[in-house]
Amino acid sequence: MPEMLLEKHQKGVKQMAKDFLTDEAVEKEIARLTNTNAVKLARREQRLKYKRRQQLYTLRALEKRGKELAAAGITLENIDAMMQEAESDFE
Repeated sequence: MPEMLLEKHQKGVKQMAKDFLTDEAVEKEIARLTNTNAVKLARREQRLKYKRRQQLYTLRALEKRGKELAAAGITLENIDAMMQEAESDFE
């Protein structure tokens, strides 16, 4: 039984050693990971996903604004004339 406790203790010590990295070791590991192809690939995927999500949010906002305009009686047919009127008011 004491042997089993000793093994658990040794595993715990090994795990603690992994948890306590020096600042230098952390920086070295960050530099190593940053240059791996796996990280570069994952970053590219993440950027593409963020870009698509941003496009989704923009389209949702545009849809909401379009519905507000339609509720105010503005259509694709009359929006140009309304914009010209608004511009001539500022001149």
